[in-house]
Amino acid sequence: MGHIQTMFDPATIALVGASEKRGAVGRSILEKLLNSGKRRIYPVNPKAESLLGIKSYPDIAAVPEQMDLAVIAAPARSVPRALEECGAAGVNGVVIVSAGFRETGEEGRRLEHDINRIGKKYGMRILGPNSVGFIRPPLNLSATFLKNTPPPGRIAFISQSAALGSAILDWAADAGIGFSLFASLGDMIDIDFADLIDFLEEYDEATRSILIYMESVGNARKFMSAARGFARRKPIIVLKPGRYGEGAGGADFQLASMAGDSAVYGAAFRRAGVLRVKEIAELFDAATVLVSRKFARGPRVAVIGSAGPCAVTMDALLEKGGELANLSQESIDRINTVMPPYWNKANPVYLHGGATVEQYAEALAICIQDEAVDGAIVNYVPLINAPSDQVAQAIVKVAEKNRKPVIAVWMGGKVVQEGKGIFSRNGILVYDTPEEAARSYMNMYNYRRYLDRLYEIPAALPEQEAPPKERLNALIGNALAEGRTLLNEQESKEFLAAYGIPTAMPQVARNPEEAVAIAEKLGYPVALKIVSPDISRKSEVDGVILGIDSRDELPGACEKLVRRVRKWAPEATLSGVAVEKMVSRVEHELLLAARKDTDFGSVILFGSGGPMAGAGRDYSVGLPPLNKTLASMLIQDTRVYKMMRNSRESSAADIARLEEVLINFSNLIVDFPEIAEIVINPFAVSPEDMAALDARITIERDPRPDGPSAYPHLAISPYPTKYIRSWQMEPGTEVVLRPIRPEDEPAKSEMLLSSSPESLRTRFFHTVKDIPRKLLIYFVNVDYDRHMSLIAEVQEEKKKRMIGAASLVMNADMTSGELAVFVHDRYQGKGLGKRLLESLIDIARDKSLPEVHAEVLSENATMLGIFRRFGFTVRQLPGGSSECRLNLG
Repeated sequence: MGHIQTMFDPATIALVGASEKRGAVGRSILEKLLNSGKRRIYPVNPKAESLLGIKSYPDIAAVPEQMDLAVIAAPARSVPRALEECGAAGVNGVVIVSAGFRETGEEGRRLEHDINRIGKKYGMRILGPNSVGFIRPPLNLSATFLKNTPPPGRIAFISQSAALGSAILDWAADAGIGFSLFASLGDMIDIDFADLIDFLEEYDEATRSILIYMESVGNARKFMSAARGFARRKPIIVLKPGRYGEGAGGADFQLASMAGDSAVYGAAFRRAGVLRVKEIAELFDAATVLVSRKFARGPRVAVIGSAGPCAVTMDALLEKGGELANLSQESIDRINTVMPPYWNKANPVYLHGGATVEQYAEALAICIQDEAVDGAIVNYVPLINAPSDQVAQAIVKVAEKNRKPVIAVWMGGKVVQEGKGIFSRNGILVYDTPEEAARSYMNMYNYRRYLDRLYEIPAALPEQEAPPKERLNALIGNALAEGRTLLNEQESKEFLAAYGIPTAMPQVARNPEEAVAIAEKLGYPVALKIVSPDISRKSEVDGVILGIDSRDELPGACEKLVRRVRKWAPEATLSGVAVEKMVSRVEHELLLAARKDTDFGSVILFGSGGPMAGAGRDYSVGLPPLNKTLASMLIQDTRVYKMMRNSRESSAADIARLEEVLINFSNLIVDFPEIAEIVINPFAVSPEDMAALDARITIERDPRPDGPSAYPHLAISPYPTKYIRSWQMEPGTEVVLRPIRPEDEPAKSEMLLSSSPESLRTRFFHTVKDIPRKLLIYFVNVDYDRHMSLIAEVQEEKKKRMIGAASLVMNADMTSGELAVFVHDRYQGKGLGKRLLESLIDIARDKSLPEVHAEVLSENATMLGIFRRFGFTVRQLPGGSSECRLNLG
């Protein structure tokens, strides 16, 4: 990461392929670089002694300084040689603007392979190839050949598309939108979205939000870690095309179609707290909203303006899930004083043809101050007494005094253009149509609402022991030894039962007589299902018979089942017939499934099941692992949830139990990377019970690629149970040390709020009067790949209580980790701080960190003494603190 930090704020820059030729890329970049402040620029061109008035060098080895950044603008075939020379010269990072690589075929892919190899050989970071470079307006740095340079601002824009990047810069220049960074990733041979998000999070406090145009994610696990970390504090908004790239489903159940590229990316963005927009225009809208920092906090909107546009706005809002705010009587009375007596006295507030500038402004000011109003949409059509520019100026003055969002709809031709320009210059969204305004408002509201849902405190689940896995591992091993990757139904259901998923267990009969004996034990009605290692979907071969009510029917049904399957699959090996007790009075048939996505690994599907699963597109997609909040969100994002909620037979207890089933299902997926695909369809819900009626599991022969992760199939690291420890603090007091969970937010808050002001001051380096929820969210919603937060827990009066906490926050390139330790006043001086620090050091070693460090108030002699006893070097810093550092190499 140090190389990225240096290359994006370089003191020395070399341009390989510099030129004086007009229109050449090498000249455009050189002109931009020469206008980049006090940085030292070195053109490299073997055919010129000077370029644009400064000395040129034949190669980078001849440059008299080490380069922080090199920009290569040479033909594709010469790029590997130029890169090799950069590596030998000790260049930190390289931008390759050259084109002609993978897009040209096999030769181009070979060139990319060489570039990747050379970059790794020298430890250089590479942006591109096929990049148009980057711009950092606040630093007056432009390493690109693009024409426009936007003004400095608070938004970072990262794009894979050079054309779209150029278009947005042009638009930004016209709209007056400033950027903290623009970067073109190109082919992402090295630096990808995650790298730049991490860079902005760690080194660029000026960036308040990130816009992304993404075609492919790069390293998905790295992206999820980076995006989740940034999005907890600041917004990320993504435009990802390809929403209809996958198959559209259909009557036949196709898991790959349902959990296709777009659905999985959508699930990943939601899990990371990232807003996904559908159109380029929405990306522009988002930029304007991000500049204004006025997010819609609720769905209740006041609509003001002419009757026709207001009616259309109302319809569009309601269609997208918005609401018309119920104005208070006080607000209506106040509007009465500025409006004619015949106004409609309700929301929408209709302004008639004779409306004045003052009536627009006063109506908006009164509505926006109403506690029942979350935001406002103002519609305008050309009026005699209310010129467009004057109304716009009045609206801007009202909006500037309020934190609630105001959106304008200015309908008309040239006569309204000046008013629209006033809005744009003042950071207020303005549209040509009410539908666009309603869409924009609801996008921003849904983003905020989803973040609130994502960071709800999950209900704690009962403590559960991990299920024994020996038998399940044996089932996988036996199947692979037999040359099978498909587990039969009985084997598949053994996995479900082991993880506490209610299951109708089948029993296999080899002949009708055995089937009768099994059915007599189970009780009627029963279902018959064919058993065959060659048949994965029984419905496709007519391999199921339901509703057999007596022993008289059963033998004939067995024979009929075998005949039907022989007709459809004559080559299949038949192992017998499974007999299964039927669930009576099935009210809902659900689908639970999981598959492996190419980018994001295992993903989970939940939705409507049965023979038409997928046809109605009623399903949601999520990423494991799940907790109760995430399981609830997955369920609630389906139509079948609404049906269950409105059903007389279903209850809140059914929904709660279903959430637990999804969590157990997620745990199964987490624990077995061998599972390539699992389908439970249907999962039946009846007034009396719920159960998996049919299940199949497909396994992989070699699911664990080389690498240190124990969970190569997951984009998000699961809860690290291996770090749970017990410790005797003193006789009779057992302390559990374990990683924190989101469910621990109330306990964390209670611990901090019950601590002394002095203890809080030594932890946070300033006087703490309250603990904002944003800070608690940061503490408890951690990425276990990069942030390990341990808590110390004791049992007091039949209640668990948090008495201490410690964190290890690792930097993105895993070269260092920052430590912090806190112990509640009542438990200080008992060795807990030392034990927490020791645990963190063990975790740092486990993660192969080269070093750890901490900052401690110099007056905190006790903590400094503990650090010294562990071998830390202590160095006093200006401002009353000391740095403690330990080399773990």
